[in-house]
Amino acid sequence: MKVRTRFAPSPTGFLHIGGVRTALFSWLYARRHGGDFVLRIEDTDRERSTEESIQVILDGMEWLKLRADEGPLYQTHRFDRYAEVARQLLDEGHAYHCYCSKDDLETMRAEQMARGEKPRYDGRCRDRTEPVPGVDPVIRFRNPDEGVVVMADEVHGDIVFDNTELDDVILVRSDGVPTYNFSVVVDDMDMGITHVIRGADHINNTPRQINIYRALGAEPPVFAHVPLILGQDGARLSKRHGAVSVLQYRQEGFLPEAVLNYLVRLGWSHGDQELFSADEMIRLFDIADVNKSAASFDPAKLTWINQQYILAAPVDRLAIELEWQLERLGVSLAGGPDPAGVAEAYRQRAETMHEMAQAATFFYQDFDNYHPKAAKQHLRPVALEALERLRAGLAEIDEWTAESTHEVVTDTAEALGLKLGKVAQPLRVAVSGGPVSPPIDVTLELLGRDRTLSRLDRAIEFVQARAAEA
Repeated sequence: MKVRTRFAPSPTGFLHIGGVRTALFSWLYARRHGGDFVLRIEDTDRERSTEESIQVILDGMEWLKLRADEGPLYQTHRFDRYAEVARQLLDEGHAYHCYCSKDDLETMRAEQMARGEKPRYDGRCRDRTEPVPGVDPVIRFRNPDEGVVVMADEVHGDIVFDNTELDDVILVRSDGVPTYNFSVVVDDMDMGITHVIRGADHINNTPRQINIYRALGAEPPVFAHVPLILGQDGARLSKRHGAVSVLQYRQEGFLPEAVLNYLVRLGWSHGDQELFSADEMIRLFDIADVNKSAASFDPAKLTWINQQYILAAPVDRLAIELEWQLERLGVSLAGGPDPAGVAEAYRQRAETMHEMAQAATFFYQDFDNYHPKAAKQHLRPVALEALERLRAGLAEIDEWTAESTHEVVTDTAEALGLKLGKVAQPLRVAVSGGPVSPPIDVTLELLGRDRTLSRLDRAIEFVQARAAEA
């Protein structure tokens, strides 16, 4: 039997880290076993589902390259099918119409709690044969009255549920919209899903769904409920912990392969190995090896992994992300250096691509002001002679390279009897506006002759004005 997994997000919010990990585990399992990965959009909540949220899901999956073999498929396109299956269950006695009002249900619940009982629907409409005039009923599933449901979970092992603890869940609401527990069964059955990998918060839904499968004469898929992701404080992951749209991680400068590498290690491991290529993840990942306990989200670890990917990535790969980041900052690349060269110069210095882009803006656009502390320390009257000699020497270079600019800097330092830093640092502030840049010769080569000389002229004027005020 061919393995078929699915990722079925609800577009009522953003695609966050927990959802992405579920998608990743499902994608990896399908890839390892030569199966299919299906993307299904569970958009039956029409009040909260939006086209924008759907697009965020699609964009996020594309950025991560978790591409589906089928889909996206939409539940709102399948309402006729849900109605057909609901009618089948009604005709075969596995479902019934329930006419209880909201007030009826609240009274029932209050009475049960007063008696110390577990609140649940008591089945009072199970044997009703006559409709209630003016009331649009819901359709409830007639759950078995006895026996047990044994859920063989790939992560948690066998979990046993007593049918007497399971009430008659609603399959179809009074407006004809199917509920989650019903639509997911029909979808997975029709789509031939063999393995359902989802969060542990769905464990209590599973025995109800298994009973619906059996009522339909279908074999339930294999279930694997992965542990939840918690913040470092032990609370369920929220926005303050990093449960934001996955696309925000791109905006913050994380590489998609680094995000996936980090997520695969949240609840799964392969010895002490920390870094995995996509091929290694596919070859090594097994859902049976996922831990039962909740995983903790550690932003610092994600940042460290991202830095390792920046160090190892092909420079052309980094250039694409750097260009995207610079454009988001409103920086035009026209007239500036090749982003690949800038990325190579900064890969040892940046933890994220956003950080790299922010540091590299001076290569592409002029800065308004010098860094105050750096200017105060290095653009002093004492640095004027060095800056003027540098300006003259650099202007005479025939072939503008890191080597040729380095020679001018070292010659200037020797001629003035200064340590190299006493010349290079005022030059760095003059051309970059701040105290930090790649090695000065690399910085000058990337910046180019015209921008370098123009900024030296500006710095010389700045120092001269400062000397005049003294």
